[in-house]
Amino acid sequence: MKIRYLSDTDTALIEFSNVSVVETKEISDNLYIDLDEEGNLVSMTIEHAKEKAGMSEISYLQMEKTST
Repeated sequence: MKIRYLSDTDTALIEFSNVSVVETKEISDNLYIDLDEEGNLVSMTIEHAKEKAGMSEISYLQMEKTST
């Protein structure tokens, strides 16, 4: 996964895979998703990312499976 933030346009691009995009769907005024030929999510674009998605700070936490 790659997260790219373009500060000049306040746009975030989150890439989940590098598969070719065949369709882009507008989910809302500021959210678009790109799908592959099988309908799987390839990437997501968030416009006005600081305001709409709190992109001023990004953190990553990998959760390990715990045994019970």
